[in-house]
Amino acid sequence: MTAVSSETRGSGRRWLVLLPLLVFLGIAALFLYRLGAGDPSALPSALIGRPAPATELPGIAGLTRDGKPVPGLAAADLKGGVTVFNVWASWCVPCRDEAPLLMRLAEDKRIRIVGLNYKDDPTNAIRFLERYGNPYAATGADSRGRAGIEWGVYGVPETFVLAPDGTVAYKLVGPITAQNLDTVLRPAIEKVLAKGS
Repeated sequence: MTAVSSETRGSGRRWLVLLPLLVFLGIAALFLYRLGAGDPSALPSALIGRPAPATELPGIAGLTRDGKPVPGLAAADLKGGVTVFNVWASWCVPCRDEAPLLMRLAEDKRIRIVGLNYKDDPTNAIRFLERYGNPYAATGADSRGRAGIEWGVYGVPETFVLAPDGTVAYKLVGPITAQNLDTVLRPAIEKVLAKGS
């Protein structure tokens, strides 16, 4: 009887030793599955399908186009047409890479591109736009980052596609690239444009 109880205790201890390893392997398998399941730049956003945050921001001090000040952001400006809302900063290296692609996207007169200049110095922001081009019909200065928090910004750059009624239709985390412009962002814009017609 003693031999049986010590054998039972030994197998019970083995399970206790193996249990943390089995839990770890299960979590690791779930992590790897989720990592490979889809586009990492398309992080879920609580804003998808909801009205865009009511963003009221002043323009970048001293930023002009054709001799007129470039306006800041007003909540009403995010409605009435398809809007591409881009979060950018002069200190953001990937923003430099996506700038020419935003300029190309701005040629599409069916959409309006607006910007949120995130935690930036106005002088540096103006210098950035003078060097890389200004695709923005309006851009608000979010010097403290509060609007970025309302938009659920993970980092800079990020781009949102807004429907004409002001709801968020799509969110791209990370820079616009030549690849995701044609395979992800333009199709998201076309989908919203098709719904609006």
